Amino acid sequence: MKVKLKIITVAGVLLLFVGMFASIHIGAKNISAEEIYHAFFQYEDTLNDQLVRNIRLPRMLCGVLTGGMLALTGTMMQGVLRNPIAEPSIMGVTQGATLAVAISSVTFIVGGTYGNFLMSLLGAFISGGLILAFTMCRASNQSVSRILLAGTAMSTFFLSLASVVALLGNRSQELAFWVAGGLRQAGWIQVGILSGVGGIFSIAAIFLSKKINLISLGDEVAIGLGVSPKKVKIHTILYLIPICAVCVATAGNIGFIGLFVPHIIRKWIGNDYRNLMPLSFLYGSVILVFADIAARTISAPYELPVGLFTACIGVPVFLLLVRKEKS
Repeated sequence: MKVKLKIITVAGVLLLFVGMFASIHIGAKNISAEEIYHAFFQYEDTLNDQLVRNIRLPRMLCGVLTGGMLALTGTMMQGVLRNPIAEPSIMGVTQGATLAVAISSVTFIVGGTYGNFLMSLLGAFISGGLILAFTMCRASNQSVSRILLAGTAMSTFFLSLASVVALLGNRSQELAFWVAGGLRQAGWIQVGILSGVGGIFSIAAIFLSKKINLISLGDEVAIGLGVSPKKVKIHTILYLIPICAVCVATAGNIGFIGLFVPHIIRKWIGNDYRNLMPLSFLYGSVILVFADIAARTISAPYELPVGLFTACIGVPVFLLLVRKEKS
């Protein structure tokens, strides 16, 4: 098992480095390895150097961090909720951010790219906070079914409101592209927030992996081993909120990564969350980096939604997994 784990880890790291290089190299204008080296170590104020430093490099880093964090949060949710269909959007965080962006685009509360970023961050925190308040207000609300129902209800409600706001403000096309997801707005500010806020809470979440292992076996087992399921679930939700918030604020609604990546890794290495969570982060990064390359190149110079490609991968893989589980 240790040899298999090492092989999967090394393969993931190699794939990620290939994807990172390809993300900088490939685009509407291909940039050679020599030009990339020049932009990194001998920077001049030329078009290629600016393209590498200010556009493709931060976009690639945002793809690595966002993909990894979405897969990590999906793994955490599946562990503590013991539900194979759990993923970040089930909490309504994505839809809360979408509603905030729709309101911002129509009312011009805050303008520009960074205004949308701040509004989506605020919306994600509010929607995630509502789920947290729901789970803490009474003990019965901490059951899996109640959390899933509350998240689904909030998701539908927020997305419906966002659609109404966008229609009234003639912003339906803009909202549709945001809902589909993408890294068009990725810049160094987003990299900094993802690294700071998302990175801190992701590391804290990985330290919870041992306790999530026990929760995934059942509340009775966890209590018998001296772990409070209630505290672990609350801590998990508290970590999920800021991670999901910064991911949605950066890339919009990118679905399925948090759903199918943990399933695939679980098939390979089993249910030990101490290995499952870091490897899900690694392969989530790989998936989103390559999906972003496809989104930028297939219809270049036009850009397709990244969520389209993650859905194309996620839907058939998930249906295959469900079929195998039933058989």
